[in-house]
Amino acid sequence: MRNVVADDAKKLLELYAPYVRDTAITFEYDIPSENEFRKRIENIMKDYPYLCAEKDGEILGYAYASSFKERAAYKWSVEISIYVKKASQGLGLGRLLYAALEEELKKRGIVNMYACIAVPTECDDEYLTHNSENFHEHLGFKKVGTFKNCAKKFNRWYSMIWMEKIIGIA
Repeated sequence: MRNVVADDAKKLLELYAPYVRDTAITFEYDIPSENEFRKRIENIMKDYPYLCAEKDGEILGYAYASSFKERAAYKWSVEISIYVKKASQGLGLGRLLYAALEEELKKRGIVNMYACIAVPTECDDEYLTHNSENFHEHLGFKKVGTFKNCAKKFNRWYSMIWMEKIIGIA
């Protein structure tokens, strides 16, 4: 487990690209360029932690926090994201990444973590399941809202849920 550096952009993008290309986990249609991805990482790292799980030089997963909303009154809340290589899923890396991320956020005075999660509108399909929702629930997140049929990818509609975990005292 370590902090990401901007030079990790290529490896992180290689991990992220299949999520864009093959899943509805992200609603991004096009894989960003390495330069664009590097800029995203650098912008996030100005204010928030960006962590990766690495073994023998291979990045197996990453997690980061970002601004929940831009207005100053929201500075104690963050949106979090996590991506783990398919071959490394189910090994506990996601739990370890989020535990480390949560500890770092607590040190920074963050009170609420929010996860914006894509969910299938009808039932699981080949591009999206309820695994992310179940994972977050297992880690203590509670569902706080649903946006029905708010995004379209692979020529089908998907919903989005917001899940919340309170980690500090307001």
